[in-house]
Amino acid sequence: MSGNIQLLNDTLARAKAEGRSALIAYVPAGFPTVEGGIEAVKAVLESGADVVEVGLPHSDPVFDGPVIQTADDIALRGGLKIADVMRTVREAHAATGKPILVMTYWNPVDRYGVERFATELAEAGGAGCILPDLPVQESATWREHAEKQGLATVFVVAPSSKDERLKEITAAGSGFVYAASLMGVTGTRASVGQAAGALVRRTREATDLPVCVGIGVSNGEQAAEVAGFADGVIVGSAFVKALLDAPDEAAGLVAVRTLTAELAKGVRGDV
Repeated sequence: MSGNIQLLNDTLARAKAEGRSALIAYVPAGFPTVEGGIEAVKAVLESGADVVEVGLPHSDPVFDGPVIQTADDIALRGGLKIADVMRTVREAHAATGKPILVMTYWNPVDRYGVERFATELAEAGGAGCILPDLPVQESATWREHAEKQGLATVFVVAPSSKDERLKEITAAGSGFVYAASLMGVTGTRASVGQAAGALVRRTREATDLPVCVGIGVSNGEQAAEVAGFADGVIVGSAFVKALLDAPDEAAGLVAVRTLTAELAKGVRGDV
């Protein structure tokens, strides 16, 4: 089951060969329910997303804005366990064959057991992990187990990251680099921010890994803008908001399918 990083690498390379950015969606596990979350991930992947990040809800999500915090709270109050996150990855990957990563803070992984987490994620068909709060200098144990299981380790860079730091972070990462387009937490924005393009340019000088931009993208027009300079466009809060605003789960799935289709047109320059 290991070696799913290759699926991620191939997916990103294929998007590049098609002359477009990849569309990467973030959907939290367990929201609105475990089953509802699995259906949402499948709906997004079936409607045009190339990759999905499955969020592991956390009680102190410092990187996430109020929309994702609300979803995390609903999932945690619903009794979500790491086993449910693994089930979400397994079922969505089995249904679509597309690469799925887990986005998680370090504490749940550390408490669960690094080797156990990496092994179970690989067995579920996961392609890797995005770890926004794990310092590179403290990541050796995780990276050792991830590499053994064929998992990508994606680190986050920000506009404040100095060039020397960018080299250090990107040298330790695999799969792609998550470039946070703005300083601050995730959320939809009226504009994506001027710092994103400059950050992508600087990151590309430090690495050959694809550079994917997240934080602030919520519609096709913004996706097209970011696709103009990034290898991947990451969208999270807009999907969560679509599910939160829906009157029921069925309407939520319709909403995320519609949004995915719009964003997929955006990354292809069809808006």
